[in-house]
Amino acid sequence: MICCLQTLLYEESSTVKDEVTEKPAEEKPTEEKPAEEKPTEEKPVEESKATPEMDFDLGGRTIKVVAWWDMSITGEDPASVKRRENLEALMKKHNFKIEYQAIDYGEYHDKLIASLMAGQPIGDIVRIGKSFMIPTLVKQDFFWPIEEEWIKNDRVFNQKYTKEFFQYKGKGYAFSNAADMATGIIYNKTLMKKLGLKPLQQYVDEDKWTWDTFIEVAKSANRDTDNDGKIDTWGLASGGFLEQALAANETDLVAGDKQNLDDPRVIEALNFISRLHTEGVPRPSEGGDWREPRNFFVQGNTLMYAGADWEIGGLKNDMPDYELGFLPFPKGPSASGYHACEPLVQAIAIPKAVSNARELVYIWEKIYDIPDELREEYPNQNWYESLFEDEADINNLRMAAAGMRITDRASYPSLPYWDFLGELTSGVSVSTLIEKYKAPFQAAIDEVWKK
Repeated sequence: MICCLQTLLYEESSTVKDEVTEKPAEEKPTEEKPAEEKPTEEKPVEESKATPEMDFDLGGRTIKVVAWWDMSITGEDPASVKRRENLEALMKKHNFKIEYQAIDYGEYHDKLIASLMAGQPIGDIVRIGKSFMIPTLVKQDFFWPIEEEWIKNDRVFNQKYTKEFFQYKGKGYAFSNAADMATGIIYNKTLMKKLGLKPLQQYVDEDKWTWDTFIEVAKSANRDTDNDGKIDTWGLASGGFLEQALAANETDLVAGDKQNLDDPRVIEALNFISRLHTEGVPRPSEGGDWREPRNFFVQGNTLMYAGADWEIGGLKNDMPDYELGFLPFPKGPSASGYHACEPLVQAIAIPKAVSNARELVYIWEKIYDIPDELREEYPNQNWYESLFEDEADINNLRMAAAGMRITDRASYPSLPYWDFLGELTSGVSVSTLIEKYKAPFQAAIDEVWKK
């Protein structure tokens, strides 16, 4: 899981109409009038959303920043150097020290929750997954709400995290300066050309990258290329990506504290996944584990793999003889645009037992607020450009990330999601599944919300 955060920059532009001064008719040709300078086009100065300088003394306190990886600022690039300089200046001005601690992910949330219960949180600033936090822990008043006024600076804070993803009863309980993650379709351009297929990018360019088109493309790559009676190239590594489909159709299995299986958009997503399997589109499983779809793709004989941006570098290393590309997940029939999906979204929070929450968010802002000349033109620019040379692939990553949505099934430990998905992909009708799983889905949701 990644998370994948920095924010998008927005610029206003204005056009200044050139003024033209006509030469008077009576002016003698020999008398040259100095040419008037055209007014210079100026961009309006954008009002700063940065928090005004604050004056406080933390009394030499050590601020502990805890996550399942070391969140200290590393790297020798100018932006990282500036952030470290910002931190040094802040420590001196506000009289504090900082300590970063990493705890193995397998133990992390259990240790964090136990520390919250004991009133002695493991950190002042902690990373946490939404599935662990909302609603269970915020209902018990374990975290400070993050006021929108605190995170107004969109040069630093990704607004969606506080205002959308980590909401509970109208308040946000976490913040993030990370960029949105891009999930979508990683595809083998070399195989596409070998099979003589239409360039897949054209479907995006023509705004025809839909679920129907996706199925047609996948089917067209299921071929017996050596005429031995067996398919030896496949269009799709796996078809179990229900959560991506839900996000791509702007919906989810859960809506607040209710199951959402009757939502027409959910039904469309279920029918899409069902169709993939009833029509035999994905490459058949060979009994492998959850890594099997990736393993299939790496073999070089499978056209498309539903994956995430953080996987691309590893895939390219494992497939040096192939050119890879990235497409957004195909657009759902009820969607307004392309969307990535993050089912295990995580962000930064401040336990209620920790004092000076406002000041801690301020410190985080000032560490990461760097001058424009040190900032990337768009979130993840350097990383994306290291992955791809083709501008279309980079734009697709950006487009998918900008539309990132989250899904909530991970928040409900008893939700029979995998049983539900297993029956869906095995051919059980969508209507039958909905009627069968409404009650157990709602029971799992009630288990969390009504504790």
